[in-house]
This record gives sequence, structure tokens and C-alpha cells, in this order.
Amino acid sequence: MQTRKFCFVIHPTSLDDVHRYEPGAKGKGEPIIRKILEWMPAYAAVHVTGVRTPDGRETEGWFVAAPLMPEQMIDFPREEVYERILRAINIGAELGADVAGLGAFTGVVGDAGITVNERSPIPVTTGNSLTIAAGIQSLFRGAAEMGIDSQAATAVVVGATGSIGSACVHLIAPRVKRLILVARNATRLRKFHESIKDQLPCESSYSVDLSAVVGQAQLILTATTSTQDVIEPDDLQTGAVVCELSLPHDVSRRVAQERPDVLVIEGGNMLVPGNPRFERVREPGTEFDLGLPARTALACMSETMVLALENRCEPFTLGRGIDLNRVIEIDQMAARCGFTLADMRAFDAAITPETLEATRRAAALRQAQGDSVGNEMLLK
Repeated sequence: MQTRKFCFVIHPTSLDDVHRYEPGAKGKGEPIIRKILEWMPAYAAVHVTGVRTPDGRETEGWFVAAPLMPEQMIDFPREEVYERILRAINIGAELGADVAGLGAFTGVVGDAGITVNERSPIPVTTGNSLTIAAGIQSLFRGAAEMGIDSQAATAVVVGATGSIGSACVHLIAPRVKRLILVARNATRLRKFHESIKDQLPCESSYSVDLSAVVGQAQLILTATTSTQDVIEPDDLQTGAVVCELSLPHDVSRRVAQERPDVLVIEGGNMLVPGNPRFERVREPGTEFDLGLPARTALACMSETMVLALENRCEPFTLGRGIDLNRVIEIDQMAARCGFTLADMRAFDAAITPETLEATRRAAALRQAQGDSVGNEMLLK
């Protein structure tokens, strides 16, 4: 079988990302960095090698930067953003890529990849199908670690009308007692809930008041396109599990300091098979810092690699509506290629067995003494 190659469009979602992409940017002020990104052209940032399945199939590829921040992706004229994304894909195609993936906001802008795919020289995927599969697995793994009986639990999906959130609604519903849908647009949310409520095998409701309903839930999955924190420490129930599928993150970093009784998980990370290497194109021999552990990649990146390995160079996941059969199919393909769910992480750090045990103890203490127990006591 012919060896297929891939490219994946990346962009910084925070100033920390800018520093990882370009170490020379450290020390420069945010206004200067944003201005530089406005005119900075797309470029090949990373050469990925060593991706190898258990049965010996291999692929290689490139991460190509379209260097705009999330707010710039949203605020700039759509055609200008499309042009930047397409230039990045063209660079990947010129290097030999047969399929392209869209990372972070490049898969959100406009019509979620449809127009980009139509104009691209190679097929394009957003990677959302494998992101959804990994996120659902991560959420319920977290529930098991915290001793939550999912079938008796209330779950909340934040960003329920989005392409990822809406699919997660359908996949979570059979495994919980009650499901609450949350989104910002009240009309769209109401219409979405009305269209699916009779199909859901659990109690369901919806709300635009995130703070009011998140506190009712033991399980929360976030999949928004917000560039600001949407979940704060006081929003969460004792012992809750929050699975984030969003970049930038939806959960305030204050949760890590102020709510040791809550388990927050970055839900979209996967272990890549083989001995993958992420090497800087401009500085050969230098590793590119993805901000993730060794052998770990985002699920959307992994979907693009899987399509190349499976010789399925096609626009697998596009648009706002996700085909649940495709989520199942890419999950099966990923497993066949040796991709597995990565170890748990939160706030850019590993969740160790010791961390998990401390979280369980803090939750038990808070529940035993009532939710009014001071955070100072929990942190001791």
C-alpha cells in the first residue's frame, strides 16, 4: 500500500503558544506580538516522523503554522483568514502531504472546513470526530476514577449547539440519568433541544445560564469556541468531573488552586504509536514543544495521521453536523493503528495517581462536612 503523508494547520491559542512556536518572542509585549502575527506568513513549523502502527505501517507529515491568535481568527475578514489557512495547506501539499487537518480555530472559522476543503489542493478534515470519541472516553474515565455512578448522574454539555458539543450530547445521553444542554444563543439552543429531546434516552433540559446549571452536575463536558474562561471555581459541585475539549481552555486556572475536590481533564489527547518525533523545520535536530508529554498529540491531529495511515485521504469530518457513525468509525480506525487515550492531564500538567487520590480525599472531606467547608481546609 502506498505510504500517505499528512499536514496539520496549527496556530497559537495563547501567548504561551507563541513562545513555544517562536522562542525569540519571549520578552516582547502582547500588542507587538499581535501586530507581528497580523503580517507573518504561514510557514512549515514541524516535521513529524516515526509514526508507526503495530503492524508496521508508517506515515510522516508537517505541522504548518497559520500564525493568528483565536481572537484574530474571529475578528479578521473571513476571506483573509481562509487565505491564510489555505496558504498553510498549500505549503503542506508542496511538501508532499496527501490530507490536511485543521487545528483549533482554523476548523471553526466560517463553515467549519467546508469552504477550505473546496478550495484546497488536498482533502481536509477538522479532526472533530476523533476529538469527540476521545472526549467521551475521557469524561467517563474521569467518572470512574472519582467513583461517580454515571447512570445516576446529571451531566452538562457546555457548547451543546456546536459541532463537537451536539455530537457529545447524543453520545453522553445513553449513559446518564439527566442531561442539561448549555449554549449562548437561546433561540438556537431551544430549537436544537426541541429537535432532539424525543430521541434522547434520558431526562433532558436546556439553559443559557451556565453558572446555575453547572452546579447541578456531577459530569461536565465543555466544547465552546469562547476565548475567555467560562467555568469558575464557585460554579462546580463537590467531586465533579470536568472534561475540556476546547482550546483555549474553558475552565479558569483558579479552579486548580481553589477547588482541589474537582477533577478537571483535558479530554482530547492521544498517545501516538511508534516513536514519533516532532522536529522544528527551521532548526533541524531541535524538538518542537507541543506543550504535551512525549508521544502525545491532540486527537484532531491524530485523526489526520490515522487517515494517512489508513489510506483514507478524504474530507472525513467537515461542517457543523457530525455523523455519529463517523465518530465510531474513526475511533475503530485509530485503535487499529495503535492510537490510545493519553494519560490524564489538566492545566498543562499530568494528573498522577497521587493527584487523583488527593482529589478524591478532598471531595470526600467536603461532602462529609458540607459544601460550606473552607477551601483552606481542603488545601491542607
